Amino acid sequence: MQSSTPKVARQRKKGSALDRQGFNAGKKITGRKRHILVDTLGLLLSVSVHAADIQDRDGAHDLLRRARRRFPFVERIFADGGYQGPKMAKTVAATGRWKIEIVKRSDLHRFVVLPKRWIVERTFAWISRNRRLMRDFERYTRTVAAFVRLAMIRIMLRSLTRSTQCS
Repeated sequence: MQSSTPKVARQRKKGSALDRQGFNAGKKITGRKRHILVDTLGLLLSVSVHAADIQDRDGAHDLLRRARRRFPFVERIFADGGYQGPKMAKTVAATGRWKIEIVKRSDLHRFVVLPKRWIVERTFAWISRNRRLMRDFERYTRTVAAFVRLAMIRIMLRSLTRSTQCS
């Protein structure tokens, strides 16, 4: 049986906007970031969308605050290196009694599947299969978050119907 330990990650997309977009200096791209919190199976727990110029550590506060109210039983969160540092530790402490573990890369110049980290990347791949979520076509961040939730509902319903048809 798998535990319900969530993972947190972000994804940046391009496209038109009415809500504020930002410039990500690290990737040299204008757009938005999507932060998602998923369980160990890759199922969505929470989503947050904001401008790309906001640091990952700052953008995670809203995501964690909402997730704490809905999922008080979560004890540990795995995250990538963008979420490390004292600022993120304060955010985690302020939003709940959970612990954050940073999944670090062992070698920067080769592809290595990181434990726990691939679960979030797989969820982003599932979500990005939907046409409206391939790029950021939406003008409002709330619409993007709603489409992410709808995409996950579709994915979960498809997996439920497959399991009932096979039985």
